Amino acid sequence: MARPTFKPNFSALVATFIAVALSMNLAYAHDVTPGDAGYIQEIWGVHIIPFMYLGAKHMVTGYDHILFLFGVVFFLYKFRDVALYVSLFALGHSITMLLGVWYGWGVSAYIVDAIIGFSVIYKALDNLGVFTQWFGYQPNTKAMTFLFGLIHGTGLATKILEYQISEDGLLPNLLAFNVGVEIGQILALCVILIVMGYLRRSNRFPKYAVSANVVMVFLGIALMAQHIVGYLHSHTH
Repeated sequence: MARPTFKPNFSALVATFIAVALSMNLAYAHDVTPGDAGYIQEIWGVHIIPFMYLGAKHMVTGYDHILFLFGVVFFLYKFRDVALYVSLFALGHSITMLLGVWYGWGVSAYIVDAIIGFSVIYKALDNLGVFTQWFGYQPNTKAMTFLFGLIHGTGLATKILEYQISEDGLLPNLLAFNVGVEIGQILALCVILIVMGYLRRSNRFPKYAVSANVVMVFLGIALMAQHIVGYLHSHTH
Protein backbone atom coordinates (compact mmCIF):
# COMPACT_ATOMS: atom_id res chain seq x y z
CA MET A 1 0.00 0.00 0.00
CA ALA A 2 1.34 3.43 -0.93
CA ARG A 3 2.08 5.92 1.76
CA PRO A 4 -0.67 8.50 2.28
CA THR A 5 -0.43 12.11 1.16
CA PHE A 6 0.04 14.51 4.04
CA LYS A 7 -3.39 16.18 4.36
CA PRO A 8 -4.17 16.70 8.07
CA ASN A 9 -7.84 16.27 8.99
CA PHE A 10 -9.91 17.10 12.04
CA SER A 11 -9.33 13.74 13.72
CA ALA A 12 -5.60 14.15 13.31
CA LEU A 13 -5.68 17.57 14.96
CA VAL A 14 -7.76 16.31 17.88
CA ALA A 15 -5.44 13.35 18.36
CA THR A 16 -2.47 15.70 18.22
CA PHE A 17 -3.92 17.93 20.92
CA ILE A 18 -4.44 14.94 23.22
CA ALA A 19 -0.97 13.60 22.52
CA VAL A 20 0.73 16.90 23.31
CA ALA A 21 -1.29 17.22 26.51
CA LEU A 22 -0.01 13.82 27.62
CA SER A 23 3.56 14.28 26.45
CA MET A 24 4.90 15.92 29.62
CA ASN A 25 5.25 12.50 31.23
CA LEU A 26 6.58 10.87 28.04
CA ALA A 27 9.52 13.23 27.88
CA TYR A 28 11.17 11.48 30.79
CA ALA A 29 10.48 7.91 29.65
CA HIS A 30 14.10 7.40 28.57
CA ASP A 31 15.41 7.87 32.10
CA VAL A 32 16.42 5.15 34.59
CA THR A 33 14.07 4.99 37.59
CA PRO A 34 15.49 5.95 41.01
CA GLY A 35 15.04 2.40 42.32
CA ASP A 36 16.92 0.90 39.38
CA ALA A 37 19.59 3.59 39.64
CA GLY A 38 20.13 2.75 43.31
CA TYR A 39 20.42 -0.94 42.49
CA ILE A 40 22.99 -0.25 39.75
CA GLN A 41 25.07 1.87 42.13
CA GLU A 42 25.08 -0.60 45.01
CA ILE A 43 25.97 -3.90 43.33
CA TRP A 44 29.25 -5.27 41.99
CA GLY A 45 30.18 -8.48 40.29
CA VAL A 46 28.30 -10.37 37.58
CA HIS A 47 24.48 -10.21 37.75
CA ILE A 48 23.17 -11.57 34.45
CA ILE A 49 19.45 -12.01 35.16
CA PRO A 50 18.94 -8.68 37.00
CA PHE A 51 20.65 -6.75 34.21
CA MET A 52 18.63 -8.59 31.55
CA TYR A 53 15.50 -7.58 33.46
CA LEU A 54 16.63 -3.95 33.67
CA GLY A 55 17.37 -3.89 29.94
CA ALA A 56 14.00 -5.36 29.00
CA LYS A 57 12.23 -2.99 31.39
CA HIS A 58 14.01 0.00 29.90
CA MET A 59 12.96 -0.88 26.37
CA VAL A 60 9.35 -1.71 27.21
CA THR A 61 8.91 1.51 29.21
CA GLY A 62 11.08 3.67 26.93
CA TYR A 63 8.48 5.62 24.97
CA ASP A 64 11.07 7.28 22.79
CA HIS A 65 12.36 3.91 21.59
CA ILE A 66 8.84 2.56 21.13
CA LEU A 67 7.70 5.60 19.13
CA PHE A 68 10.66 5.35 16.79
CA LEU A 69 10.24 1.59 16.39
CA PHE A 70 6.54 2.12 15.70
CA GLY A 71 7.44 4.56 12.95
CA VAL A 72 10.05 2.24 11.47
CA VAL A 73 7.66 -0.70 10.98
CA PHE A 74 4.59 1.38 10.13
CA PHE A 75 4.67 0.64 6.40
CA LEU A 76 6.61 -2.61 6.48
CA TYR A 77 4.40 -5.53 5.45
CA LYS A 78 6.89 -8.37 4.89
CA PHE A 79 8.56 -10.19 7.77
CA ARG A 80 12.01 -9.99 6.18
CA ASP A 81 11.70 -6.21 5.89
CA VAL A 82 10.64 -5.89 9.53
CA ALA A 83 13.52 -8.15 10.59
CA LEU A 84 16.03 -6.17 8.52
CA TYR A 85 15.08 -2.72 9.80
CA VAL A 86 14.70 -3.81 13.41
CA SER A 87 18.09 -5.55 13.20
CA LEU A 88 19.72 -2.38 11.85
CA PHE A 89 18.23 -0.37 14.71
CA ALA A 90 19.28 -3.02 17.25
CA LEU A 91 22.82 -3.17 15.85
CA GLY A 92 23.26 0.58 16.05
CA HIS A 93 21.69 0.70 19.50
CA SER A 94 23.96 -2.08 20.78
CA ILE A 95 27.21 -0.63 19.40
CA THR A 96 26.97 2.77 21.04
CA MET A 97 25.40 1.52 24.27
CA LEU A 98 28.21 -0.99 24.86
CA LEU A 99 31.09 1.18 23.64
CA GLY A 100 29.71 4.31 25.28
CA VAL A 101 29.64 2.75 28.74
CA TRP A 102 32.86 0.76 28.29
CA TYR A 103 34.89 3.80 27.19
CA GLY A 104 32.98 6.35 29.25
CA TRP A 105 31.88 8.59 26.42
CA GLY A 106 30.56 11.76 28.02
CA VAL A 107 27.64 13.32 26.17
CA SER A 108 24.95 15.62 27.54
CA ALA A 109 21.87 13.48 28.22
CA TYR A 110 19.64 16.44 27.33
CA ILE A 111 21.22 16.87 23.91
CA VAL A 112 21.15 13.17 23.08
CA ASP A 113 17.52 12.83 24.17
CA ALA A 114 16.59 15.92 22.15
CA ILE A 115 18.11 14.24 19.08
CA ILE A 116 16.16 11.08 19.91
CA GLY A 117 13.02 13.22 19.92
CA PHE A 118 14.08 14.49 16.51
CA SER A 119 14.43 10.89 15.30
CA VAL A 120 10.74 10.38 16.08
CA ILE A 121 9.85 13.53 14.12
CA TYR A 122 12.04 12.47 11.22
CA LYS A 123 10.53 9.00 10.95
CA ALA A 124 6.97 10.29 11.15
CA LEU A 125 7.65 12.88 8.41
CA ASP A 126 9.27 10.15 6.33
CA ASN A 127 6.16 8.00 6.74
CA LEU A 128 4.03 10.94 5.62
CA GLY A 129 6.12 11.27 2.46
CA VAL A 130 7.14 14.81 3.32
CA PHE A 131 10.72 14.57 2.03
CA THR A 132 9.66 13.37 -1.40
CA GLN A 133 6.71 15.76 -1.68
CA TRP A 134 8.46 18.87 -0.42
CA PHE A 135 12.10 18.33 -1.39
CA GLY A 136 11.95 15.74 -4.16
CA TYR A 137 14.46 13.57 -2.28
CA GLN A 138 14.06 10.36 -0.28
CA PRO A 139 16.84 9.69 2.28
CA ASN A 140 18.14 6.13 2.53
CA THR A 141 15.77 4.58 5.07
CA LYS A 142 18.12 1.74 6.04
CA ALA A 143 21.05 4.07 6.66
CA MET A 144 18.90 6.47 8.70
CA THR A 145 17.48 3.63 10.80
CA PHE A 146 21.02 2.48 11.64
CA LEU A 147 22.15 6.06 12.33
CA PHE A 148 19.30 6.73 14.72
CA GLY A 149 19.99 3.36 16.35
CA LEU A 150 23.48 4.64 17.13
CA ILE A 151 22.00 7.77 18.66
CA HIS A 152 19.45 5.88 20.76
CA GLY A 153 22.25 3.68 22.10
CA THR A 154 24.32 6.74 22.97
CA GLY A 155 21.38 8.07 24.95
CA LEU A 156 21.14 4.89 26.98
CA ALA A 157 24.91 4.78 27.57
CA THR A 158 24.77 8.35 28.83
CA LYS A 159 22.08 7.44 31.34
CA ILE A 160 23.96 4.38 32.59
CA LEU A 161 27.17 6.38 33.02
CA GLU A 162 25.36 8.84 35.26
CA TYR A 163 24.91 6.07 37.82
CA GLN A 164 28.55 4.96 37.87
CA ILE A 165 28.06 1.24 37.28
CA SER A 166 30.76 -0.88 38.96
CA GLU A 167 33.68 -1.99 36.80
CA ASP A 168 33.59 -5.39 38.53
CA GLY A 169 31.63 -7.56 36.10
CA LEU A 170 31.03 -4.60 33.81
CA LEU A 171 31.24 -6.38 30.44
CA PRO A 172 29.01 -9.38 31.31
CA ASN A 173 26.49 -7.05 32.94
CA LEU A 174 26.43 -4.74 29.93
CA LEU A 175 25.99 -7.68 27.58
CA ALA A 176 23.16 -9.00 29.75
CA PHE A 177 21.56 -5.56 29.78
CA ASN A 178 21.80 -5.38 26.01
CA VAL A 179 20.24 -8.84 25.64
CA GLY A 180 17.43 -7.64 27.88
CA VAL A 181 16.97 -4.56 25.70
CA GLU A 182 16.60 -6.75 22.63
CA ILE A 183 14.12 -9.04 24.42
CA GLY A 184 12.11 -5.97 25.40
CA GLN A 185 12.30 -4.73 21.81
CA ILE A 186 10.91 -8.03 20.52
CA LEU A 187 8.06 -7.91 23.04
CA ALA A 188 7.23 -4.32 22.10
CA LEU A 189 7.47 -5.18 18.40
CA CYS A 190 5.01 -8.05 18.81
CA VAL A 191 2.45 -5.71 20.33
CA ILE A 192 3.05 -3.09 17.63
CA LEU A 193 2.64 -5.62 14.82
CA ILE A 194 -0.57 -6.99 16.32
CA VAL A 195 -2.02 -3.48 16.51
CA MET A 196 -0.79 -2.64 13.00
CA GLY A 197 -2.28 -5.88 11.63
CA TYR A 198 -5.65 -4.93 13.05
CA LEU A 199 -5.52 -1.36 11.72
CA ARG A 200 -4.41 -2.45 8.24
CA ARG A 201 -7.56 -4.53 7.82
CA SER A 202 -9.66 -1.37 8.05
CA ASN A 203 -10.66 0.61 4.96
CA ARG A 204 -9.87 3.72 6.98
CA PHE A 205 -6.22 2.77 7.45
CA PRO A 206 -4.91 5.59 5.19
CA LYS A 207 -6.65 8.13 7.45
CA TYR A 208 -5.42 6.35 10.56
CA ALA A 209 -1.91 6.40 9.11
CA VAL A 210 -1.93 10.16 8.64
CA SER A 211 -3.39 10.78 12.10
CA ALA A 212 -0.92 8.46 13.82
CA ASN A 213 2.12 9.98 12.16
CA VAL A 214 0.96 13.55 12.76
CA VAL A 215 0.64 12.63 16.43
CA MET A 216 4.17 11.21 16.31
CA VAL A 217 5.50 14.48 14.88
CA PHE A 218 4.05 16.46 17.76
CA LEU A 219 5.20 13.95 20.37
CA GLY A 220 8.70 14.21 18.93
CA ILE A 221 8.50 18.00 19.10
CA ALA A 222 7.37 17.77 22.73
CA LEU A 223 10.27 15.44 23.55
CA MET A 224 12.76 17.77 21.86
CA ALA A 225 11.36 20.84 23.59
CA GLN A 226 11.45 19.23 27.02
CA HIS A 227 15.07 18.25 26.73
CA ILE A 228 16.22 21.50 25.14
CA VAL A 229 14.55 23.41 27.98
CA GLY A 230 16.16 21.03 30.46
CA TYR A 231 19.57 21.64 28.88
CA LEU A 232 19.17 25.42 28.99
CA HIS A 233 17.88 25.26 32.56
CA SER A 234 20.85 23.11 33.67
CA HIS A 235 23.30 25.64 32.23
CA THR A 236 21.73 28.67 33.91
CA HIS A 237 21.88 27.29 37.46
